[in-house]
Amino acid sequence: MSYPRVKRLSEEIKKIVSNIIRNELRDPRIAPMTSIVEVDVTRDLRYVNIYISVLGTEKEKEATMEGLIKASGFIRREIGQKIKARYTPEVIFKLDESIERGIHMYNVITKVNEQNSTTSDEDKTDE
Repeated sequence: MSYPRVKRLSEEIKKIVSNIIRNELRDPRIAPMTSIVEVDVTRDLRYVNIYISVLGTEKEKEATMEGLIKASGFIRREIGQKIKARYTPEVIFKLDESIERGIHMYNVITKVNEQNSTTSDEDKTDE
């Protein structure tokens, strides 16, 4: 069952947090290639799970998550000032590595296709 209010709130929070990360946070730990993949607000509007994707090394990912967790109080306050809701949801950041997995799978598939095409080319020359 879909809840339109929760969807609207999720999209609005995504816009707000994206703007905050890009323009307002001055933490050097947060990598410049940080993006919000998805925002899930619970049905009771008490918690918001924000899935973050960081393009970089494992060390950069850990540092970015640490910086975002430290800034979660500031981010929650900013969300509370910009949305009109009875409760300001508690912000929970989670690292989402689906983009990296997608890039890895693309590279694997490309490599297999290249190997198959060279193998089929060799078979044609043998005939």
